[in-house]
Amino acid sequence: MLTTNTISAPERTRILSPDELDFFTRNGFIHIKHFVDRATVQTFLREIQRVEANWLAEDVDKINGTPLKFGRDENGDRIVQRFAFTSLFSPILSDFLADDRIQGLTQLLAPYEGRISPEEKDGLVVNHYVRTPESNFSRMGWHTDSPRDLFLGQRIRPMLNVGLHLDDCPKENGGLRVLPGTHKQNTLMTIFRKKQFIDHRPDPREVGFDIEAGDLTIHNGSLWHRVEQSPYIGAASRRRVMYIPIITGDYQFKNAASKTPFYHRFAKRIQD
Repeated sequence: MLTTNTISAPERTRILSPDELDFFTRNGFIHIKHFVDRATVQTFLREIQRVEANWLAEDVDKINGTPLKFGRDENGDRIVQRFAFTSLFSPILSDFLADDRIQGLTQLLAPYEGRISPEEKDGLVVNHYVRTPESNFSRMGWHTDSPRDLFLGQRIRPMLNVGLHLDDCPKENGGLRVLPGTHKQNTLMTIFRKKQFIDHRPDPREVGFDIEAGDLTIHNGSLWHRVEQSPYIGAASRRRVMYIPIITGDYQFKNAASKTPFYHRFAKRIQD
């Protein structure tokens, strides 16, 4: 059985090694341990909480055409469950996206020219998941990120799904599952290998991750993946992840006048 390629990276400044690049090319994912230290994680969490408090106080429900998603935490307090364009509201998070180690990850899209895109698609996304007895959406079925381009009337473009994890999340607490190598399939299989978002069944070939706060996971946007439900209720189920969009193609900046993309309305119907 394939296991995750975990890389210990405290104080790491170098770009991925040839062996690491080869692993990613073959399998479509990689797991970098301790990409940032726990003190930095706490700094990021404070910034996210500050942005959230401002948005809740101002009744913000959409950023640059992208709807925010709301829910309740284990105490019944209203929270933002999915943030969008978060770095545009935080100099600290904006500086993080400019970090040489983050910028260096664009090499994973070679030979295409990749870029960090804080003002495109949904920008820097933050997901805050906590399972409560009232939760309607506690897992995400198998899917690829590629259909988003099709919904926008474009051909499928190479992209990366890069997640900085802000909580400890061992495999037994649910979380990300991937199907290694499926990023190399043809377009038909990229769309129809499984029922997008609807199929939640474990796959014998899937790989899970033992996550610690500060770890980075990267996978190709065409790789089949899902999010397993936490078996716990309340604080023990909490998973917070910052998603760094690294994309290719023409620049498509968004602003306050941007329309809500169709794929957000489609996703809402799947989740309701």
